[in-house]
Amino acid sequence: MVDAGAIATNLFDKIGSFFSFIGGLLQATHVPEQIKSVDIAGLFSNPWFLIPFIIFVGYMLYKQAFRDLFVAALLMGVWYISGTHYMQTLVVGDELQVNKVLPLLFGGAVIVGLVIYLYFGRSD
Repeated sequence: MVDAGAIATNLFDKIGSFFSFIGGLLQATHVPEQIKSVDIAGLFSNPWFLIPFIIFVGYMLYKQAFRDLFVAALLMGVWYISGTHYMQTLVVGDELQVNKVLPLLFGGAVIVGLVIYLYFGRSD
């Protein structure tokens, strides 16, 4: 007979090692620091970014994929918000500022609700 506890432990060990590998990979490539150091004004004046971005938006408008265009705009908005002073002051010292986390959670719930509504709530 197979021991369910041993299988669950083995599965959790494999999942944990997978996520530790992903975390190590992110730390080794310095992706979070690279994302934080992006110059947005420079990015939108760079033709190597601007031309594919305009083509993407034009293609989405041509295909009338407003839902996907809205989700892309939401992702860009979340990326912008993550670099603001408000997000930098969520943790002061070693202490989480709960009064700043609650509006963030509410905003995140609204965004997730909008995405769920767009993909599952209505028919096209």
